[in-house]
Amino acid sequence: MEKKGTVYFFTGLAGAGKTTIGGLFYERLKEKSPDAILIDGDQTRLAAGHSTAAGTVLLEDRYTTQARKAGAFESFQACKRCAEQGRDVVICSIAMYTEVRTWNRENIENYREIYLKVTHETLYKRDQKKLYSSGTKNVVGVDLPWDEPGHSSIVIQNDGHETPKEIVERLFRFFGLE
Repeated sequence: MEKKGTVYFFTGLAGAGKTTIGGLFYERLKEKSPDAILIDGDQTRLAAGHSTAAGTVLLEDRYTTQARKAGAFESFQACKRCAEQGRDVVICSIAMYTEVRTWNRENIENYREIYLKVTHETLYKRDQKKLYSSGTKNVVGVDLPWDEPGHSSIVIQNDGHETPKEIVERLFRFFGLE
């Protein structure tokens, strides 16, 4: 029987460090798993913003609850297919619904959830995308509710006490990847 891959899901609010830490984790993982795949939620939503399996989605409608859930389920179904073919996947996304994360745990055999938890004070200080300071609407954790992860494999408090590289080293030790 072929070895199944692992899905490493980096989640947290915008500005929590998902793309930075997940990207570094992916680069390090590729040393052990050259066929590993990296999926970034922002890029996936932009690339798939015009249509989904459920039908055509207008650009202005891609941030609705229905579109967000559909996009998350599609992303994780793709992750599952890749893992079943023996490929490791690193995915960085908010995936703001408990329902999606529960599906992942129940349906992806080697599923690892990394919750990058950050205080609101830190998010407002970082604010790289100006989501918190510009008055932008439909921001998860500001004017859109989100289901904070409650069953992650590991929770990392990412308020700047460790560098992203140190966090990746800690994750490699935690998951026995050294």
